[in-house]
Amino acid sequence: MELRPITYDMPKVPSARTLEVMGGLLDKKMSMTSLSQSLRGLSNPYERDKGQEDTIFDLFKIPGKNEASIGRLLSVLKSFGLREKDPRMLPLMTKLHAIEKEEEERNNEQQEQKHWKLSREQFKECISGCVDLISTALQNDLVIPCWQHFVETIKQIFNECAEETGGQVADYIPQLARQSPKQWGMAICTVDGQRVSLGDSKVAFCVQSVSKAFNYAIAASDLGADVVHSYVGQEPSGRFFNEICLDSKNKPHNPMVNSGAIIVTSLIKNKLDMADRFEHVLTEYRRIAGGEYIGFNNATFLSERSTADRNYALAYYMKENHCFPPETKSLTDALDFYFQLCSIEGTCESLSVMAATLANGGVCPITYEKCIDSHPCRDVLSLMYSCGMYDASGQFSFTVGLPAKSGVSGVMIVVIPNVMGICLWSPSLDKLGNSVRGVAFCKKLVSMFNFHNYDCLLHTVNNKIDPRRRDLRERDRSLPVLYVARSGDLVAMRRLYMQDVDLSTSDYDKRTALHVAASEGNLPMIKFLVNVAKVKVDTMDRWGRTPLDDANFFKHPECARFIEKALRRPLGRTDSVSSVETDDDDSEDGLPKAIFSIDHPYG
Repeated sequence: MELRPITYDMPKVPSARTLEVMGGLLDKKMSMTSLSQSLRGLSNPYERDKGQEDTIFDLFKIPGKNEASIGRLLSVLKSFGLREKDPRMLPLMTKLHAIEKEEEERNNEQQEQKHWKLSREQFKECISGCVDLISTALQNDLVIPCWQHFVETIKQIFNECAEETGGQVADYIPQLARQSPKQWGMAICTVDGQRVSLGDSKVAFCVQSVSKAFNYAIAASDLGADVVHSYVGQEPSGRFFNEICLDSKNKPHNPMVNSGAIIVTSLIKNKLDMADRFEHVLTEYRRIAGGEYIGFNNATFLSERSTADRNYALAYYMKENHCFPPETKSLTDALDFYFQLCSIEGTCESLSVMAATLANGGVCPITYEKCIDSHPCRDVLSLMYSCGMYDASGQFSFTVGLPAKSGVSGVMIVVIPNVMGICLWSPSLDKLGNSVRGVAFCKKLVSMFNFHNYDCLLHTVNNKIDPRRRDLRERDRSLPVLYVARSGDLVAMRRLYMQDVDLSTSDYDKRTALHVAASEGNLPMIKFLVNVAKVKVDTMDRWGRTPLDDANFFKHPECARFIEKALRRPLGRTDSVSSVETDDDDSEDGLPKAIFSIDHPYG
């Protein structure tokens, strides 16, 4: 079931208007009205004289110079959750390092990225290969718009769960028994590639039973779900995950119990030899993980094989009932392959991308590569929802309401369809074999955010946060501008402007947002309204008072001086975002600190 609620749709293709607004950098020879009219007549938002690269360059341009700060661009993208090592950013970083090398050879010195100043041509060359991603980020059209606030909440939940001390580490093989119960890692990857990692997120561990979900997806994508389910069912078994039993049709109950997982692995490329089969699955895992770390732990494999009496008993029982495909000639090879796949290694970071690929309909969010067919992706999420948490699957789906899969190494992946994938890892397990901290994290997550599968029902009353909301987008688009002006929330005012809300609107006393900002002495708000929104500066209220009168009356001399200067300014002049929202002395290393974030606290 799609979890993202019905909202006012913002185009995934970046609009020219939004990009121009974000920079406050309209062509000085063209008025706001004429540009807007010309853009509305275009079928393609990119078919205009001024390219995306030029617009982004102007947004990060250093005042008074024909140079832009690439370091500021990278910082802004990072604030939206996008990493420099993101594969989609590779064209930018490759060209940037090439320019860096040229500069080093020429000047024999190296500068930090934050100090790099590039010419217009250099800047445009760097961003040209990933301009769509940059544009989408700058207009804040990512799935979690208030990323920084979301991350703060996630950190709070993570730290609270770190205090959980119950459970025991699995000890049936030495490699698991040596894991420390203090280890605790978490990583999130959204369907737009926004990422956050906490704790032991880069520590490698074996995926164990989490492999069952991806093995099923690989087999079903290769053979089709009908073929796979001719050998294995879909029903929760109601029995222990490694119990020696079959369903009424003499098939394993589902692919998430040991018997079903063994059958599924026996279906994967079973006409190839063992080496090629393993290489195939490892390659598929790496594609699903977007090239992030995927390895193999041979010691774990050997230990699993040496303690496999129960699984051998299961295999012989299934052979007796003709459960295996005809290509399976050796039970030892079939089980070895199963143990090998359980011994594949990953990290919270790599498995979060794998989970996000499931959340994104089988398309890896950081490479855009189609890794899993859409129907198998849907089917594996259904199986994870009903059978993914061992003998606690029903309770987990009831309380958390999300597809998940756990493993005895302490790993859990959780999928929020169309939003994100989460990987949690902590070796301490509860009595049912699930990570104590991982389960606690999920419960806290859905108690705070409306991620439960059925939180989106109509007429549901709750106070949960929906981090997918653009706060003002779901409210009345005629939200009182005066209230935002009075609250001093420049971020919200910027959003209203980008939504084409008329910022010159007035109340019954004919007082505008500029009147209010002048009365409150809010100079940044005044600058935005005058320089960017182009509201009339000399508007009178019902008593004949102008914003200048209010600034003088309430003794705000700086605001009064700015409004007086604006009244004398020639028509058609447009200031850059740096002069609009930055004081002259608010700088670092000669670069003005323009305000780029359009995040807004949850309300």
